[in-house]
Amino acid sequence: MAQQDTQAKVALVIGAGDATGGAIAKRFARGGYIACMTRRSADKLQPLIDEIQTAGGTAYGFASDARKEEQVIELMEHIETEIGPIEVLVFNIGANVPCSILEETARKYFKIWEMACFGAFLTGREAAKRMAARERGTIIFTGATAGLRGASHFASFAGAKHALRALAQSMARELGPLNIHVAHVVVDGAIDTDFIKDTFPQMYTKKEQDGILNPAHIAENYWHLAQQPRDAWTHELDLRPWMERW
Repeated sequence: MAQQDTQAKVALVIGAGDATGGAIAKRFARGGYIACMTRRSADKLQPLIDEIQTAGGTAYGFASDARKEEQVIELMEHIETEIGPIEVLVFNIGANVPCSILEETARKYFKIWEMACFGAFLTGREAAKRMAARERGTIIFTGATAGLRGASHFASFAGAKHALRALAQSMARELGPLNIHVAHVVVDGAIDTDFIKDTFPQMYTKKEQDGILNPAHIAENYWHLAQQPRDAWTHELDLRPWMERW
């Protein structure tokens, strides 16, 4: 068994993709946390790990499916035993797949709920158990405007994100008295990614006017949430470009 660093503090990012999740991991690594990151394929995390390590940080990547209870428990136990206490959990799995309600399938509806909500429940529960024993910690869920209102062709996504927001509210009310900060971040608008650049080139032109979200700027807000004093905690934070319609 590896010797755990008693001074270590871990920021675990569930769903560390190439944009927002990766930027969040880099920001916490720069702030002195050990960045632990998951994707369903660990190979895709290696460039991010290399970037963090080159910058002087410490990072680990794990292949894990947040929808699988046994994998979530195994991941948490491994990190807590071998690396350090999980001081910050960020759940950042996306599941934005538009479809007409007339064509939506039960299988896809359920899968989107599993990804956007059930995975959040599993990871949030397991992190909370460990944080409660220490009486400290931060849990941040990445939400969307779909969690506030359901748009046409987004019944599955809206249902899952509404459920995620309710989960965050319930956890915040229960865990706040235990000194665990639970926050829900509404991210509304296109994010600066290769997907947006290649798929929606017209939308991507808004970047020159600060009209799409910069992942590094999103990450800075997550960092701020995790550093807040408990007499002024933010539960719900709304992030959108200045030109995005409400």
